Amino acid sequence: MPKTISTYINTKTNAAPLAVFRIGFGLMMLLSIVRFWSYGWIETLYINPKFHFSYYGLDWVKPLGNYTYIIFVVCGLSALCVALGLKYRIAIITFFLSFTYIELMDKTTYLNHYYFISLLSFLMCFLPANAYYSLDNLIKKKEYNQIPKWTIDSIKLLLGIVYVYAGLAKINSDWLFKAQPLKIWLPSKYDLPFIGETLMQQHWFHVAMSWSGMLYDLCIPFLLLYRKTRWVAFALVVFFHVFTRVLFPIGMFPYIMIVSALIFFDANIHERIISVFRTLFKNIKTTRTKLKTQVYHYKRQNLILPVLTVFFTIQLLLPFRYVLYPGELFWKEEGYRFSWRVMLIEKTGYAEFKVVNGKTKTSFLVNNSDFLTPLQQKEMSTQPDFILEYAHYLGQHFESQGHENLEIYVDSYVALNGRRSQRFIDPDVDLLKQKESFKPKNWILPLKDEIKGL
Repeated sequence: MPKTISTYINTKTNAAPLAVFRIGFGLMMLLSIVRFWSYGWIETLYINPKFHFSYYGLDWVKPLGNYTYIIFVVCGLSALCVALGLKYRIAIITFFLSFTYIELMDKTTYLNHYYFISLLSFLMCFLPANAYYSLDNLIKKKEYNQIPKWTIDSIKLLLGIVYVYAGLAKINSDWLFKAQPLKIWLPSKYDLPFIGETLMQQHWFHVAMSWSGMLYDLCIPFLLLYRKTRWVAFALVVFFHVFTRVLFPIGMFPYIMIVSALIFFDANIHERIISVFRTLFKNIKTTRTKLKTQVYHYKRQNLILPVLTVFFTIQLLLPFRYVLYPGELFWKEEGYRFSWRVMLIEKTGYAEFKVVNGKTKTSFLVNNSDFLTPLQQKEMSTQPDFILEYAHYLGQHFESQGHENLEIYVDSYVALNGRRSQRFIDPDVDLLKQKESFKPKNWILPLKDEIKGL
């Protein structure tokens, strides 16, 4: 191992930033689970639907009926234990597994920030986030005020990847020059005070927002890293995410990113935050227990570092897998997910399925609302892997009812980022003969336009 790398790996730093990050992460996740439950989304998204769209190779991950609530209870309790630093290693592994299971239960609910939370919680399984200011310290009667510097830097790196890749994805002609899809979304906010009736309706403002979003994503991690610009950068983080939260229904994500940005600050800021917690809980007897202070040393660092190296290599390469597929990415969406392409497309679609008896040529049309919720119909009508999976589900359903020699075709039209609607799927292709795989789907018709960019 080169000396510079070895020196960096063995460099120690104050443990306070990782402790504050652990507390903020755990509380944000607990609040997210409570919010999700309170809105009744467990029932509407996971229990009520007759059918659930699955990820390729993970079709065994399904909701568990009313027992699905137990998964959310486990996820919420583990998030609380993470925040408290109580049995941290067990808690963070449990949170990662339960949250990721929830995320994978139905592809309809895919969001980039759910994916981000799964990645972040996986990373935290390998970090000593309970080394300082945790209940585990009280139980063991010792704490670690110094930890490897790379443990904190690994979180910064993951955040940097998310921001920079989101910025690179915005370097395309639709986003920068047509202000799409912002131009479609912003009219719903014309009722906002001060800016709604004036700025929101101006084309130049839509373009300015697009360029600002791209520049923000590309620059913010570097501005946060540089001490002289850190406070200004954090103010931009707060403004940007609060503003986007006002404009768009993106849940807890803005607050999660604001809290996460604190990891870039020096340890003295985090010590002040922890001192506030100490003041709040100063009357609790256990907080006055004297702990033996040590420097944290990994027992299996030679195993953990290669795992994290592979992890980050995958994160750097996976977003570029789209180059392996022909055609327009925004149209076909092959290689689109898991690549930090945030809010870049607005699609509206129509998909009518025809079930045909291959021998008699008799046919009938499917009423999608008999099988799918409105949200599932919306997602299915514009995404080819959804269309294919749904077609196979229909095949199994009607075959179980005694229908024979089944063939299933779809009449599908999609409009992308304000363009005129055009046919999406080849209507002459029997979808039951098509199998899901990582290979290009040649039954998706090409977009009659070009979107230039990365």
